[in-house]
Amino acid sequence: MKIAVIMTGLSVAVTIVLISQALRQEYNLHHMKARMLEDSAVMRTKEEAIVKIKNKMKDVKMTLSSVENKLTELKKQKEDFKTQGEELEKNLQTCNTEQGDALKKQTETTEAIAKLKADHEAAKAKAQTDIQSLKQQILDRDKAICAFADTTKEEAQKLCGVSEATK
Repeated sequence: MKIAVIMTGLSVAVTIVLISQALRQEYNLHHMKARMLEDSAVMRTKEEAIVKIKNKMKDVKMTLSSVENKLTELKKQKEDFKTQGEELEKNLQTCNTEQGDALKKQTETTEAIAKLKADHEAAKAKAQTDIQSLKQQILDRDKAICAFADTTKEEAQKLCGVSEATK
């Protein structure tokens, strides 16, 4: 009987130990399931965040590629503007030199015209004096001829400016 009580006590103790281990394992299993659910929820949120980040990265890459394209276009435009500016600078220098040459020619032409006008005026004045002296010589000759001419004839009267009333 003692053995039966000991065996019963021992079997109750073993049963209690087995039940406590089963409860502990059940508790651990329940705790692990709860942690797994929490971890899976955290993983889902992290995965969603990763997906959002990937989408943002795609958007940023697309924006970056469009910005790079615009940058290359702007660089091309800059180079075009630079070459156009250089060409315009060359044209400006050419125009300035041509303008300087034209101004020199204009001043030379103006000076030549002024000199020609002065020479013309001098020649005109000389010609006027020559004309006056020639007119005077003609008048002197006419007077000399009129002194010897017969004023009775009509031609001599016209030439000498003598009228019949003066006779």
